[in-house]
Amino acid sequence: MSFQVPKNEYTGEIAKVLLGKDQSEVVVGGDKALPFHAFEGPIPNRPIVAMEVYDAQPSNWPESVAKHFSDVWDNPSKWAQKCVQQYAADAICLQLRSINPDAGNMQPDDAASMVQEVRESVEVPLIVYGDGPLENIAEAMKKVAEVNQNTNLLIGWAEEDSYKTIAAACMGYNNNVVSLNPLDVNIAKQLNILLTQLGLPPERIVMDPSTTGLGYGIEYCYSCMERLKIAALLQDDKMTQMPMICNIAPEVWKVKEVKESEKDYPQWGDLEQRGINWETISVMSTLLAGANIVVMRHPKAVEIIKETIEKLL
Repeated sequence: MSFQVPKNEYTGEIAKVLLGKDQSEVVVGGDKALPFHAFEGPIPNRPIVAMEVYDAQPSNWPESVAKHFSDVWDNPSKWAQKCVQQYAADAICLQLRSINPDAGNMQPDDAASMVQEVRESVEVPLIVYGDGPLENIAEAMKKVAEVNQNTNLLIGWAEEDSYKTIAAACMGYNNNVVSLNPLDVNIAKQLNILLTQLGLPPERIVMDPSTTGLGYGIEYCYSCMERLKIAALLQDDKMTQMPMICNIAPEVWKVKEVKESEKDYPQWGDLEQRGINWETISVMSTLLAGANIVVMRHPKAVEIIKETIEKLL
């Protein structure tokens, strides 16, 4: 008698979320099996890799990654185009740091115009994250949703203490919302319940579990994400069946291991290769835990991850 590989039977399904419009349309989610377990059930839409674009020149990037973008980082639209055309990004994640009063105090109208300009410059989906006090993010994203209505943006973020403004804007202007939770399964579920009770369809919600990078608690992140995925697929819990995004690049590239030089830490090896490895391993961990969208920075790490996704599927 031949050996039969044991297989799980899943009763749940990850919701499908449409990102982008027309030529930029991409669907995430729809999984009927655990990550990369295509031998157990359909995984119709592979995870996508989004690359970061900032609204202003970053000040604290190590040269090992900054050199790839310094020629375009004074122009977010050109930066986005380079990510798509040269590095094959599946999506763009525009990080609006300047809406923070301590980092430029960009006004909502200006933020919305920048988002529109970047969105129209590329034919891939656009994800938008804010930074700063919750009320500033909410006001800016309300205007972003309005100016870019009916374009299926993925707008971040809503959280348990401040979700109504962004959720209502996304619902009213036909865009998608990121529900942010602090690595807590119960809070993640509760926030999704609040969003759906407000009237936002599950097909408009993507969860962000607040992932960290390698060496800084990623094991706990993995555990929380895995619990959400198991609840969604094996327990058919409707409030955990939203796709997941991991905005992991800012976490990876702020740690000392990707910044300290070979001169100071010769035992750590080549600085650029170290950063590539750090980001690749961090991102691959989140993909194995169930991420449907990952936000990345270094072009070589992006290349490795995209190749790995194709091989595993």
